Amino acid sequence: MPPIEHKPSGSVLEPNVIHVLVTGFGPFWKYEENPSWLAVKPLHNTVIYTEPQPPTETNNQHEPSPSYAEPMQEDGPATLQQIHITTLIIPVAYQDVLAITAGLHARPPVLPPPADPAFAPTHLPPNGFDFIFHVGVAGRGPLRIERLGHKLNYRMKDVDGQYAPVVQLPKEPAPPQEPAEAERLEMQRLLSVSAVSIDGFPSGPNGLRASMDISIANGERVVEPHHQEHQPARGFGKGYEGFADELFTELDVTKLINHLKKTGIEQVYSSMDAGHYLCDFLFYCSLAEAKRNAGKLEKDKARSTPPKMTPVLFMHCCPVGQPMETAEVTQAIKQIIVWVCARLSV
Repeated sequence: MPPIEHKPSGSVLEPNVIHVLVTGFGPFWKYEENPSWLAVKPLHNTVIYTEPQPPTETNNQHEPSPSYAEPMQEDGPATLQQIHITTLIIPVAYQDVLAITAGLHARPPVLPPPADPAFAPTHLPPNGFDFIFHVGVAGRGPLRIERLGHKLNYRMKDVDGQYAPVVQLPKEPAPPQEPAEAERLEMQRLLSVSAVSIDGFPSGPNGLRASMDISIANGERVVEPHHQEHQPARGFGKGYEGFADELFTELDVTKLINHLKKTGIEQVYSSMDAGHYLCDFLFYCSLAEAKRNAGKLEKDKARSTPPKMTPVLFMHCCPVGQPMETAEVTQAIKQIIVWVCARLSV
């Protein structure tokens, strides 16, 4: 399939334009410019178009039909729809994610002013974005499309040397949890410290597992082992009490991946664990705010059309050239946007 072309949007958009927000992350660890932002930023204030779609397939019986989706029209000529893309860089910091994310889902959206005026938003939709797509960097390997975000168990410090907020949990004692596979890989990627055991956590006295204070502030890695029994739960607390421990994207990730492979993007797979770091934190926060906003709209009796929940997706990309180059990741982002937007009811 030929590459999807994008072009500057200009000052006038079509009345039925689909508005998409794509975010990448800011500087982090050894990355003065985050590979995710390198792939995202060429799309700022550009326009692409949906493609004609074949008749809609019946949804997998094990996966509920997304609440925002409707079948494409099967009769009559295919109509190409304009898609306008806004991009945003998000700092690798818990408090910034908490401060920014709700505004991304507001109607109209509220975005923080960019450090570079070239990336100022030009077309903020009064009714909010129709699709929000987050991209972050992981380790070497294929693209990884995440299915869910986690509410708790954020143990690593951000670029500011800060932890995720403390969460007050019920008093019942619980055994220390071993880190999930994705979290172990994230630890190993961040550290590369010989003292770390194979699962990412050194053993403490008396057989206790130890977790680690990890700081990547100012490009430096600082590791301070401490016993997990002294660590409070961290993640989403006040304001997020009503949300589940795991939130899933309502997009059909299996069908999306099959589509990408058909278009020639073979280096892609799905994941059930976004790593319990800032990528996971942003994904959960964005999913929660999408649900919160849809709930608010549902209570608005004056609204003449049913409320929709903005679809949210997160994709991990590799460092540049490991194995995909930035332009390849950008092309994959465009393919995903076109596939999602062709299935929206806007």
